[in-house]
Amino acid sequence: MSDNHNLLAEQRRALILDEVRRRGGVRVNELTRRLNVSDMTVRRDLDALSRQGVVAKVHGGAVPVAGTSSHEPGFEDRSGLEPGAKEAVARAAARLVAPGSAIALSGGTTTFALARRLLEVPDLTVVTNSVRVSEVFHAAQRRPAASGERGAAGAPATVVLTGGVRTPSDSLVGPVADRAVASLHFDVLFLGVHGISAEAGLSTPNLAEAETNRHFVRSARRVVVTADHTKWGAVGLSSFAPLDAVDTWVTDAGMPQEVREQVRELLPDLLVAPDHREPADTPQRQGPSSE
Repeated sequence: MSDNHNLLAEQRRALILDEVRRRGGVRVNELTRRLNVSDMTVRRDLDALSRQGVVAKVHGGAVPVAGTSSHEPGFEDRSGLEPGAKEAVARAAARLVAPGSAIALSGGTTTFALARRLLEVPDLTVVTNSVRVSEVFHAAQRRPAASGERGAAGAPATVVLTGGVRTPSDSLVGPVADRAVASLHFDVLFLGVHGISAEAGLSTPNLAEAETNRHFVRSARRVVVTADHTKWGAVGLSSFAPLDAVDTWVTDAGMPQEVREQVRELLPDLLVAPDHREPADTPQRQGPSSE
C-alpha cells in the first residue's frame, strides 16, 4: 500500500472495508500506518462507513456489521458516500435507456445521479417515487432550451410522481404510492438498494419503502439494480425481492474480483462501470453468457 496516500476517499474507504471484512476488525493506528494518512482521515472514513451501515465503530477501530440494519440515513448523508462510484454507475446505466421508453426510478442517491444523465435521452416517460428525481426533470423543463443543452435534442420527459408519505431518503411510500405503482407498467426499473446479498436478496431498512419497492419490481419487465460495490453483503431490516428477480446489476470498478466471481454465479448479468477517473468506455459485462 505504498501509494495509498494518493487514493481518493472512496477508494481508501473500499480498502478499509475490505480489510475490516477480511480480518474481522481493524484498529485506527494500523490503518494510519498502512494507508499513510492521518488519524483524523481514518476516523472520518470510519464515520462514513458507519453511517452507511457496513462497519460498526468500536473503541480504537471498527468491526464488521453483524445482523441487519434498521437505520435509514437521510438523503444528504448518503450523497456524500462513494460519489465517484455513483456517477460511474449512473453513466453506465444511462446507456441502457432507449429514447421513447417508459422507465421507473426508485428513490436513492444513485438513481438521482442517473436521472441527471437521462436528461440527454429524449421522449422518456419516467415513473418515480423520488422527490429528488422528479425535481431533476422538472428543473430541466423550466430552463429555456439552449443549443447543446441536455434534453434539447427531443421532447422532454413526461414524469409521473407517485404520492405517498415522504421518508428520510426523500422517497414517497405507503398505500398511495403502492396503488400508483401497481397500476402502471414500464419497460425498465432502475432500482436503488440499501443492501444486496446472497441470503437476503434486495433489502432496505424502511418497511414501507420495502413494500413500495415490491410493487415496482412486479410492474417492471426488466429490473436493473444500480448500486456501488459497498452494497454487497449489506442487509437492511426488510427484504423486498430475491436475487432471481434481478436482470442486471450495474456496479462500479471498486468491486473486488473475487466478489465479481461470486455475484456472476448468482445473477444473469453483472455490468461493471469503468473507473470514474478514466475516460468513458464500454462497461464490462460479467455473467454466465460471457463465458
